Amino acid sequence: HSSLPHMLHVLQTDPVRKLICSPLYLLTRLISDDGELSTVCYRPEGLDRLVQQTNFSKKELQVLYRGFKNECPSGVVNEETFKSIYSQFFPQGDSGMYAHFLFDTFDIHSNGTVSFEDFVINLSIILRGSITDKLNWAFNLYDLNKDGCITREEMTDIMNSIYDMMGKYTYPSMKDNAPKEHVDSFFQKMDKNNDGVVTIEEFLDTCQKDENIMQSMHLFDNVI
Repeated sequence: HSSLPHMLHVLQTDPVRKLICSPLYLLTRLISDDGELSTVCYRPEGLDRLVQQTNFSKKELQVLYRGFKNECPSGVVNEETFKSIYSQFFPQGDSGMYAHFLFDTFDIHSNGTVSFEDFVINLSIILRGSITDKLNWAFNLYDLNKDGCITREEMTDIMNSIYDMMGKYTYPSMKDNAPKEHVDSFFQKMDKNNDGVVTIEEFLDTCQKDENIMQSMHLFDNVI
């Protein structure tokens, strides 16, 4: 796994990389495995289906299920559990709002819980999906009301949540207007027609032409 100091460095270097890489903190916690495969096996029919739906092998899904069950014995994660896990990564800040946004993205069926199926489908996109798949996933995270475009208000909420999460330990001399400056930078880079919103087409086009963002897409290719 990538080290926490390295991941923190990545998150500090560029606002767009912050947005793309932050979700991996939670994922690396849930998929960590220190021993042999658990004797608790996922039901075969569900496992076979997920092999088809994801880019994971049966053995990988068994390892993932062990980690998931260790953290979430009930078999599902609600938002409070999600926030609790995330807060352990960021004790120096308030990760609640960012975890809320991330939970909404993982909650595929919008039913207030994240199942193992929800978890590995999202994880498969982030870790094993194509560049376009990963960028579409990231865009969906930032598009808070899921209307197909990212507004300045949405990006401001996201960026504020990231600074709240990182806390003053990471940014001891951070200026109060730093989140706004990063939002301005994001829109200057992404909003090609200057209409005040970023569409998926603008987002994909800009990201695919940015070498730093493309490198970020591969940072966690070998997490498992």
